[in-house]
Amino acid sequence: MSLISPIKDHYFEKRLFVSRIILAVAIMVLLLGIIVARLVQLQIREYDFFAEKSQGNRVRIEALPPTRGLIFDRRGRILAENLPAYQLELIPEQVPDLKRTLARLAELGLIRSEDIPRFNGLSQTGPRFKPITLRFRLTDDEIAIFANQRPRFPGVDFQPRLVRHYPDGDLTAHVIGYVGALSTADLERLDAAAYAGTSQTGKTAVEHFNESMLYGKVGFRQVVTNARGRQVPAEARDIAGSLLEGEAPTPGHNLYLSIDLDLQRVATEALAGKRGAIVAIDPNNGEILALVSAPSFDPNAFATGMSRSEFNVLQNNEDRPLFNRAVMGSYPPGSTIKPMISLAALETGATNLTRRTVCIGYYSLPGSTHRYRDWKPGGHGEVDLHDAISQSCDVYFYEISRNIGIDRMHYYLDQFGLGKETGLDMVDEADGLVPSRAWKRQAFRNRADQVWFPGETVIASIGQGYMLASPLQLANATAALAARGKRFTPHLVAAFEDPLTGRRTLIAPERLPDVNIKNDFFWDSVLSAMHDVMQSNTGTARAAGRGAPYQMAGKSGTSQVISISQDEEYDEEQIDERLRDHALFISFAPFDNPRIAVAVIVENGASGSRVAAPIARAIMDEYLGINAGVDADAL
Repeated sequence: MSLISPIKDHYFEKRLFVSRIILAVAIMVLLLGIIVARLVQLQIREYDFFAEKSQGNRVRIEALPPTRGLIFDRRGRILAENLPAYQLELIPEQVPDLKRTLARLAELGLIRSEDIPRFNGLSQTGPRFKPITLRFRLTDDEIAIFANQRPRFPGVDFQPRLVRHYPDGDLTAHVIGYVGALSTADLERLDAAAYAGTSQTGKTAVEHFNESMLYGKVGFRQVVTNARGRQVPAEARDIAGSLLEGEAPTPGHNLYLSIDLDLQRVATEALAGKRGAIVAIDPNNGEILALVSAPSFDPNAFATGMSRSEFNVLQNNEDRPLFNRAVMGSYPPGSTIKPMISLAALETGATNLTRRTVCIGYYSLPGSTHRYRDWKPGGHGEVDLHDAISQSCDVYFYEISRNIGIDRMHYYLDQFGLGKETGLDMVDEADGLVPSRAWKRQAFRNRADQVWFPGETVIASIGQGYMLASPLQLANATAALAARGKRFTPHLVAAFEDPLTGRRTLIAPERLPDVNIKNDFFWDSVLSAMHDVMQSNTGTARAAGRGAPYQMAGKSGTSQVISISQDEEYDEEQIDERLRDHALFISFAPFDNPRIAVAVIVENGASGSRVAAPIARAIMDEYLGINAGVDADAL
């Protein structure tokens, strides 16, 4: 019997089909489970994380720069303020093509082509989310031009900001300094996070030295943006926009300077058309009452943005208006140091009050034919120390210089603060120079040049040779003379104020070691001679002191710019103006109760008594209220 195999197994096919259905359903259930689990993870377990992330895609952190502290004079008159203005700003990360954008802005006249490389550098140096200020102050016409072209410039917008303004311009430029645009060097020096949203920083003088106090603390806010990165108006925000966070910036401290604006104005006017410097100081506490360097400049040009070409014009000006002569200038002090040399000579016994010298118009060292000439060709005749100071007899000081010696001269002049920084609360102060044997050994490499020669001591005694001092140092030394050896660190900031509480903190004067002159009678003698410089019939500056309703003291000085050979005569009219001698004068008043000490230098002014002394007199008159009709007897 043959076996016949069935053609189709329905039972097997049914079982196979059912198993496939079950497998497909299982896979579908598994996949659906995975999807549901992922949805639970995203929508429930990680909701807060992704909600915050999605919010971050439409919310931008924007830095809020603090309001810079104000600066006032000693009477509360504003010297530096903040004015509202519209600035043109660019956020690098929102600009598709930076080079093309800057080029288009230059074509519209909104930025200068010469500034484009600097903007490119800033965009690469700082964080790309940080705005770069392209213009600090836009005019109404410029705002209209940009508003019309706004869609063409993604990442560029104008913002309301506060711009630094100096009401008195060049009058206080060398005291206050100025703020300027942040440079790449500034960004490397400063904390980038602390200066987020800020486009300027203090560059010179008080603005720079007190940057940390004036600046304040940056704040922040969250702003809702659209797909183009532009801020969404408040009325267009949803509920998420109402939950935005922020922190208000903390304004910087206000500063009150010791400067008297009226005195500053008189000093500036006195130097009009001249090159020079004036420093006035209170000998009782070291407060700077006036500090002027001429010529000056307008600091507002820096605060609102200056082109490289404009800066080069200032920098290359032969009169150097950017150079602070009062603090950074170094000049031979000339005969202004004779009162200090006299005290040193008396204290060391190098001379006495009865010693007399016959001045014939020159002096020669023993065994030498070289003549060290007196400013008065015919000589002063027989003089003592009092006459030598009041009439500024060079020969007397030539003679006693050998008895003092350069090292003891250095020791006493150092006590008056000459030849070193005074410690003024301002940067870039000149050191000056008071030479000594040790200094010369270090200053020169050639052994022959390291030898100190007697003739160098002779000319050092009248403030020539290697001797250098700044007008600030001379004013500080004059204050020490007026206070009979009591010394203070000169300072500009008298107080600072918290703008939130209004609490004002005074800066206490910093006392320095006294000048080591033990005999009070020496002070009486030297200061009496300085009094007679201005208020005797033979004093070198008697014309400047004539008619004063108060008693004063002073000392004139003249420092050479070029050397005159033995057989030449100094003829002021025949010498180029810039090669003439510098004119110096130091003074203080009132004589019995000094309230102001002044140092004046007029570059190439030729005569300290004729040119510089009247300027010092005008400043003392102003400060003591003589010009205002105040009774001098009550001072």
